[in-house]
Amino acid sequence: MTKSELIMRLAEKNPHLYYRDVERIVSTIFDEIAGALSRGDRVELRGFGALSVKKRNARIGRNPRTGESVNVAEKHVPFFKTGKHLRQRLNS
Repeated sequence: MTKSELIMRLAEKNPHLYYRDVERIVSTIFDEIAGALSRGDRVELRGFGALSVKKRNARIGRNPRTGESVNVAEKHVPFFKTGKHLRQRLNS
């Protein structure tokens, strides 16, 4: 599901809201989640899962085409852990 598909579904289920308002709500939620992660905070959505940031240390990688060693810089990546309720729904 894409962001625009999510907005369309929410707008269809809530006909009392304007499409532009639903679009603004979804964008605000995503912006707040991204902002929290960029500050290093953890975002937990009960029953769905938790988003956090993990640090990947610098390392020496290998260029697959040439086999040459390449330095890979330290970086931070988002990490998602599913919640218990979501896992149960997927496995039932």
